[in-house]
Amino acid sequence: MPFAAGLSQHPLATHAVAEITGQVLERLGEAPDLAVLFVSAAHGGAMDDIAAAVRSLLVPDVLIGCTASSIVGGQREVEDSPAVSLWAARMGPVMPLRLRAQRHDGGVAVSGFPPADELPPDARAVLLLADPFSFPADVFLDGLRDQVGVELPVIGGLASAARGPGGNRLVVDGTVVADGAVGAVLGGVELATVVSQGCRPIGDPMTVTRSEHQIVYELAGRPALERVQELVASLDPSDLALVEQGLHVGRVIDEHKLDYGRGDFLIRNVLGADREVQAVAVGDEVDVGDTLQFQVRDADSADEDLRQLMASERADGALLFTCNGRGSHLFGSADHDAGIISGALGGVPLAGMSCAGEIGPVGGRSFLHGFTASVALFLDP
Repeated sequence: MPFAAGLSQHPLATHAVAEITGQVLERLGEAPDLAVLFVSAAHGGAMDDIAAAVRSLLVPDVLIGCTASSIVGGQREVEDSPAVSLWAARMGPVMPLRLRAQRHDGGVAVSGFPPADELPPDARAVLLLADPFSFPADVFLDGLRDQVGVELPVIGGLASAARGPGGNRLVVDGTVVADGAVGAVLGGVELATVVSQGCRPIGDPMTVTRSEHQIVYELAGRPALERVQELVASLDPSDLALVEQGLHVGRVIDEHKLDYGRGDFLIRNVLGADREVQAVAVGDEVDVGDTLQFQVRDADSADEDLRQLMASERADGALLFTCNGRGSHLFGSADHDAGIISGALGGVPLAGMSCAGEIGPVGGRSFLHGFTASVALFLDP
């Protein structure tokens, strides 16, 4: 099997690197096409040495990685403790990426992504690791199709080891940086994605009949806030308690569908309401004609959503990008997402991290998410 993973919780970075590279070498051997490195905040200061040691011992064609608050390895999610995780694969052509964002009068421009004719043959996906303080992942995702002329799914996450600019570390081959993004264009490999947004719909889908940017004024011909109040009045006590913790909205991605189910919605927060104009603000651009359905999220909904999405999946290797608000913060104990995914896939090589934002496709388009578990599933061709 052309995939391998290793996890170490040793408090000394040198020992941790020896353990993870030893685990990968034993299973896969040296010189894989791609190696992905996840390093906890406790080891972030040693990222240069860690990356150099992995390159020297494993000799991957392409190495990318970043720092995170929690590190995934196998069935484990090591939260706020020293940990290093390494995942490697033989998969075909891999092109490393070093992306930067430059601000100008008209907004932000992202540079570093190659034109379509320079991509690996049979390019299948983009794996992206980004710094949340210096890289506008949403701008990159919105502009990728226009820039390269092809629709490549993007999966990955935002580094989560720092609370301010300059605190995260990203690695691409022999370079360690503190801003922008790193990644890889993957060619040849069989890849599927799962994005579990962890929400449950309430009420009925409604068409937006008046809106402006992120403000929804009317739903199905009536004031949006009136629709929300009507929905809240109809809820049972358990759902009402969830709404009081935070109301969400799902925007249908593919309006050609007649029925909407799990995976058809892009979930965003309800940010607030204006009683004077009876409008509702949401965390996304909303157009007239869009279909919205309100949603609630709790540990049970998130657990059910991930289990159902993974029930029919198979893979020979996987990468997990889970929100840093999940884990023990949401479920009361660590290892939830990693445990479900590892169990569903029969214990295949799995690695990943907790993120300050997760990236993955919904309805055929890639988005930046929050509170999700975004999973890349690799098959041995």
